[in-house]
Amino acid sequence: MTNSVESAWDALKCVYDPELYLDIVSLGLVYDIREKNGGVSVDMTLTTEGCPASESLSEAARMAISERLGEAVEVEVNVVWDPPWSPALIDKEAAAALGFKIR
Repeated sequence: MTNSVESAWDALKCVYDPELYLDIVSLGLVYDIREKNGGVSVDMTLTTEGCPASESLSEAARMAISERLGEAVEVEVNVVWDPPWSPALIDKEAAAALGFKIR
């Protein structure tokens, strides 16, 4: 993994879902981060298509990465719906914090 991709993952651990109060990486909302044309491209989803935080959460993700990598690095955040998000994507610690039974 390249340094910019690793830094982007770290930056997104500081972006919190405003309703669940957990970071979007732990919630399993971030599917992929990769370098693209000298910048960074992120594929992420939301818990539901009608999520009221749809615009603000993707913008918060973009801003967190830009702050970490510098404004000169282009950051693209794509909200995708395939595969659909499910609680099975939440990491074990975040699931426990939400009161989900850990399998």
